Amino acid sequence: MYRPLLLLLALAAAPGAAAAPDNAPRRGLQGSGTALLGVLRAAAPDADPHVLELALRARSCAVRSGAATADARLALIDYSRPSTEPRLWVFDLAQPRLLYVEHVAHGRNSGDNLPSAFSNREGSYQSSIGLFTTSETYHGGNGYSLRMDGLEPGVNDAARARAIVMHGAPYVNPEQARKQGRLGRSLGCPALRPVAARQVIDTLKGGHLLFAYYPDQAWLQRSRFLACEAGPAAEPRAG
Repeated sequence: MYRPLLLLLALAAAPGAAAAPDNAPRRGLQGSGTALLGVLRAAAPDADPHVLELALRARSCAVRSGAATADARLALIDYSRPSTEPRLWVFDLAQPRLLYVEHVAHGRNSGDNLPSAFSNREGSYQSSIGLFTTSETYHGGNGYSLRMDGLEPGVNDAARARAIVMHGAPYVNPEQARKQGRLGRSLGCPALRPVAARQVIDTLKGGHLLFAYYPDQAWLQRSRFLACEAGPAAEPRAG
């Protein structure tokens, strides 16, 4: 029972984090939300702590608004990182722990190794950012796949119509990426290594959350999931 406290004390003694990569309002997390952030930072030391805080803030707003349940799992994609690095983290928040760290592809028109362009438009072949809820699975042209619904109008709410889904793809090959300087790219989907796709999809299917980050200033300033001022969110329930 004392382990989360010890983790927080260790983090407090560590050197300060580097400057945040964007200008999102620094509202911060309160109370047990701060404790949860500390536990997840310790579990995923390679994740940017500011981006992780934004993901937890978005999750908290989603719970407050009824868009997600308090025990929803949370996936984080950090598109400010190159495709040659692992940049997908999947967390269980009911019993706070890291479940997966994976490489993930971005859309072919979002950029080369480091994406810089994102879209909500059909035919753009770009990735979308923002908060999504996961939905049903199906078998399609890319095998076992997970549908997602974007929660942010004008940012990602066309995800289902665009068939932006999570699926496995052979071009998500970290070894090949090291040779060619980038992963293969999708048509906008967050594609995963085939060997990992089913496990990750089964962990996230059916009403969990995915937060896709990029330091886009317009989105950071207007996203309602990053500016939620409602009362305290419900905390995850122990399973």
